[in-house]
Amino acid sequence: MARRDSHIDDFLCCSFLPSTAIFSPLLVYINSSTFFFFSLSAMEKGESSTPKLPEDEVWAKLIPTDSRYSEIELRLKETVICSEVKNSSSEKQDWCKITRNVDLDSAMMQNRSFVLGNCICVLFHPKEEHAAVIKCGSEISLGPSDEGYMKYRFKIMPTEESRRYIQISLDVEYAKCCICLNIWHDVVTAAPCLHNFCNGCFSEWLRRSQERRSSVLCPHCRAVVHFVGRNHFLHNIEEDILLADPSLKRLSEDIVLLDSNASIKSPLVLNSRKSRRKRERSPSDAADRWEHSCPQCDTEYGGYQCNESTVHLQCQACGGMMPSRSNVGVQQHCLGCDRAFCAAYWHSQGVNGSNSHPLCSPETFKPIAERTVSRIPSLAHEKNHYEQNITERCIRQMGRSLQDVVAEWILKFDKREIDRTRMPLNHAEMITSRTPTCSECYDKLVSFLLYWFRVTMISHHLAPEDAERQDCWYGYACRTQHHNQEHARKRNHVCRPTRGNHV
Repeated sequence: MARRDSHIDDFLCCSFLPSTAIFSPLLVYINSSTFFFFSLSAMEKGESSTPKLPEDEVWAKLIPTDSRYSEIELRLKETVICSEVKNSSSEKQDWCKITRNVDLDSAMMQNRSFVLGNCICVLFHPKEEHAAVIKCGSEISLGPSDEGYMKYRFKIMPTEESRRYIQISLDVEYAKCCICLNIWHDVVTAAPCLHNFCNGCFSEWLRRSQERRSSVLCPHCRAVVHFVGRNHFLHNIEEDILLADPSLKRLSEDIVLLDSNASIKSPLVLNSRKSRRKRERSPSDAADRWEHSCPQCDTEYGGYQCNESTVHLQCQACGGMMPSRSNVGVQQHCLGCDRAFCAAYWHSQGVNGSNSHPLCSPETFKPIAERTVSRIPSLAHEKNHYEQNITERCIRQMGRSLQDVVAEWILKFDKREIDRTRMPLNHAEMITSRTPTCSECYDKLVSFLLYWFRVTMISHHLAPEDAERQDCWYGYACRTQHHNQEHARKRNHVCRPTRGNHV
C-alpha cells in the first residue's frame, strides 16, 4: 500500500457510495508532500476517555474489500483509528475519529490526520471541522482505487433488540410487492382491499389497466380499486427493514427505473363517477356528492369530459375532484410537496366556481414569480421569533421592503447562486421562479431564502448586541432555541451546526 512516486500527492478519501440512494457524494482531500505507509489499527483500551459500550457489543465494523485483511471492530462510542507512519520515525498517528451518533444508525467520521494544515475540503463549510456523517454502506478509502489503495466499508451491526423487533413484529414476506416480489419501494396502498405495492409497479399496472378495461383491479386479490395513495407510515417500515438487512436492497438501476415509472404523487380516486352514482340515495348523500364532484364528469369543458375509467385527483385545498391529466400542459401537482391543487387546471379549462362546484382561489396555487409576501413566514429561522425580529429590523435598516429582498433572492435562486442542499422542498433542483407552488411551499421557500439573506449579511446592518453574539454549536438545528428565550437571545442560530449529526 505504498506510494513510491514522489511527484504524486498522497490523499485520503472518504466517500459515500453513489449506488446507495440515501447517500450524497462527499469527498475530503488531504494533500501532503511526504509519502506514508498506512496500517489501520483500532485504539487500544484506555486510550479514550469516552463512554464505552458493553464489552461484548460491537456496534459497527470497518470491513475491508480485500478479504486478506482483518475487520476493525468498533466497541467504543468514540473510536480513534490510528495509522503507523513509516518515514523518519515509527510513530502511531491519528487518522480519523469515528463517533456513534445518538440515532444509532449513523456515525460522525472526523479527520484527525496530522497533515490537516494542508487540507483542501470540498462541500464542507470553511468554519466547520473536517467531518462527515457516515451510514451503513459508506465506503472509506485511503486513496484512489486504481492505485491499489485499501478500501473499507462501514457497517452498522444490528442489535439483539432490533433483530427481535423485526422477527416478532413483521414477517419480511408481508413487506414485499406482489408485482416485483421485492421489498416495497415508495410504497402505495390500494383501497378498499388495503394491499400494498411499489409506487412504480402499481403505476405501470394502473396505466395498462386503463388501456384495457374501465375498472382497475388489485393485482393481489382482483378486487376493484377505488382509491390509491402513498403510505408514509409503511414507507418508514420499508426503510427500517432495509437498514436491518441491507442484502434486501435493490440495485441502483432498478431504483431509477421504478422512480421513473412512479406516477402516484397524491391520492388518486379511481372509478369515482360510478361510485358516486351508487351512493346517491338520499338528499344528504346527494349534497355530499356535489360537494366533492368533478365538473367535467357532467359537462364537457375545453373539449374534454370524464368517462367511467377516468382517474381523479382530490384537491388539497378545497377537497374537490378533477381528472388526472398529464398531457394538457397544466401543472396539477405542487412540485414542492407533490400534493394536488385544482386552481390552475380549472382556470385553463375555463371553469368558474359555483355553488354546485366550489373551486380553489387562484392564490392557492400559482407561479412563484407571481406571488407577493408582506410578512416573514412563521417557519422562518426554524420558528425562532428572536431571529425573525432581527431579520425584520435589518430589512428596515437597509431601507427596503420584505418583497424587494425576497424578489432579489429569487433571482439569485434562478441563477443557481444558492446551495439548495437544505431546501425543504421536493424536487429542489427542478424548481424555478416560473414553477407553480402552493402557499405552504412558497412560505418554505421564502424562509429558505431569508436564511441565506442573513448568512451573507454584512455585520454593520445588525445591531451591536446582535452582531456580537457567538454562533450556537448546533446552529439552525438547535432545539433549545425554541423553548429557551435566553439562549435564543444570547446565541446566533442563523448558522450551520458544528456539533451534532448535521454537517
